[in-house]
Amino acid sequence: MHSFFHAFSNYFFDFIELISICVAIVSLLIVTFYYLYYFIKLCYNQENKDLFNHPISVIICAKNELKNLQKNLPAILSQNYFNFEVVVVNDQSTDQSIFFLDTLAKKHKNLVIVNIDDFVTHSEGKKFALTLGIKTAQYEHLLLTDADCLPKSDTWIRQMSCNFNYADIVLGYGSYERKHGLLNKIIRYDTFNVAQQYLSFAFAGQAYMGVGRNLAYKKSLFFDNKGFANHIHVPSGDDDLFIQEIAPESSLAIEICDASHTISDVIESWKDWIYQKRRHLSTAPFYKLKFKLLLGLYPSAQLLFFLSVITLFYLETDFFFICILLVVKLLVSYLVNYKTMKKLNVFDLYWFHPIYETLHLLVQGNFVLLNLFRKPKKWSR
Repeated sequence: MHSFFHAFSNYFFDFIELISICVAIVSLLIVTFYYLYYFIKLCYNQENKDLFNHPISVIICAKNELKNLQKNLPAILSQNYFNFEVVVVNDQSTDQSIFFLDTLAKKHKNLVIVNIDDFVTHSEGKKFALTLGIKTAQYEHLLLTDADCLPKSDTWIRQMSCNFNYADIVLGYGSYERKHGLLNKIIRYDTFNVAQQYLSFAFAGQAYMGVGRNLAYKKSLFFDNKGFANHIHVPSGDDDLFIQEIAPESSLAIEICDASHTISDVIESWKDWIYQKRRHLSTAPFYKLKFKLLLGLYPSAQLLFFLSVITLFYLETDFFFICILLVVKLLVSYLVNYKTMKKLNVFDLYWFHPIYETLHLLVQGNFVLLNLFRKPKKWSR
């Protein structure tokens, strides 16, 4: 009997080892495919230096954003562009935003204010405010950003709009301010990770989202699509579900040159960041199936690779084989991320990015589990 259990035990662990080896190899191949087919495309993105000779409507939705408006709006109004307006939608703010906006409008004739009164009842989220802003905009070409975003240069509008020469949609990049602390590093790595995916997938003709912090498209696209009507019941989705609807029939460009970036004050509370991330993830169930598979396969392969390597270590599999797996994984990510992390202003995270990748994977998994039970609804806390 003892020999039977001993033989069974050996067989069982040999089987687990074989499965782990297969999982490690397959998951590594999947991750490598994403890097060498999708992510590497961002390394070769070139700056667009053409000029665009049409006016632009910048749209900002703000809810209790007085401090951010005071900090960022003057810089947006002072952009070096020949003809533009800034439409600010004050969405039922209870701070002093409207008074600041009225004062600023006296100095800047290109500032247009849309004020949503308290008695107006509308759906949860940002879509109603954004729809009013788009309807108010007098120009065909729209550039969207948030109240907490500061353009990195005075040529932000010019850099984003020049892509309208050959595209209907322009996906930009919004970064976060660099500060000390683990939370700051994880947030900035998360921002990089999201950008690396939506920008490179768009490059490959599979656009599934932009970011409301830096996104441009034609006004006619919005109305031809009947706005957000198809997902008005979903609080979020103005920058992902909407893009999935209009991208297949539209020409699209990405813009990631340094002067086109926006910078936001980073969230300094774990609680607030968790809420924000859960809100962003709440639209995932409404994604098209192909995007669910595309976005789900990559983190799943990452997780399976880490788990299988840990299992192989535990089973004392050939150390040289395990090292080969890890070296290939690290080599591919370090080579591809070198240029991309520089372009997206997170190069300070470069040398330790495998650590942030692992932490991010664990945190992201927790967000997904939390959203299975309850989804955030408000777009501004």
